[in-house]
Amino acid sequence: MSFRTLLRAAALSAGCMLPVAGMAADIIISDAYARVSRPGAPTGAAFMLITNAGDSADRLISVTSDVARRVELHTHIDQGDGIMKMTEIDGGIPLPPGATHKMVRGGDHVMFMGIETPLEQGGEVTVTFTFEHAGDVVVTVPVDNERKADHSAMEHGHKEHGATN
Repeated sequence: MSFRTLLRAAALSAGCMLPVAGMAADIIISDAYARVSRPGAPTGAAFMLITNAGDSADRLISVTSDVARRVELHTHIDQGDGIMKMTEIDGGIPLPPGATHKMVRGGDHVMFMGIETPLEQGGEVTVTFTFEHAGDVVVTVPVDNERKADHSAMEHGHKEHGATN
């Protein structure tokens, strides 16, 4: 069995156990959730794993959702002295073949700005991810304002899009 076949089988099997998974061609979005920092906040974020199970590189180029006036791909960049700056990711997020990109708190994430529909616990948000080759992947993301951050997942690099660790 090839690595690609194993990766697809694992991702599909994991997707069956998760409340949300999105798939188009070779792109798999799993373990997604959205949250706000406090009730009524004008901003929120979504986090997930994005896997390229294909043989060719792809790139996440944009995200959209009706829940907010503006939706962007964001990251945090260390400015030194413990100061982190949140900024839009310029040029999208590359996804090499067989790679999984973690969208986590304190790292890359989907940012909702000017929230027009409250992100209430137990609700759902529809998010469209647009990829350079795979096209649009529409995912229904559960709102989980109670979910704790997975600090082990934060050990990832930002070199793919020009930022530094």
